[in-house]
Amino acid sequence: MPFIRISLPKKLSQETKDKISFSVHQSLMQEFNIPENDYFQIIEELEPEQIKYPEKYLGIEHSSDIVYVQIIAGQGRTLAQKKKLYNEIAIQISSSTSITKNNVIIVLLENNGRENWSFGNGQIQEFKHLDK
Repeated sequence: MPFIRISLPKKLSQETKDKISFSVHQSLMQEFNIPENDYFQIIEELEPEQIKYPEKYLGIEHSSDIVYVQIIAGQGRTLAQKKKLYNEIAIQISSSTSITKNNVIIVLLENNGRENWSFGNGQIQEFKHLDK
């Protein structure tokens, strides 16, 4: 049930944007065990002046190809799962596009679970796949 917001430069091709989206989703299926059809994403295309970043932070260089991936998910994943997810997202994006791993910024926001989600009809749905 993650909700994903990907903020990226408008200059990127639609193919690259689609590959970034797919890479994030594939990584979430692999590392967070989400179902294939749990695919809720917003891709924000931004002009250069709308994207702010340091050229170097924590020893990591960044360029105008920077991509921000914000993931909102329920609590419950371990530190090891989160590390694997971040690594997998960066690897998949960098191997399928010209975006380098150092330009993939990931932020995970966790909430306390099922009562914080409605996927339609103005109701809180039951997530039976989480009980497995």
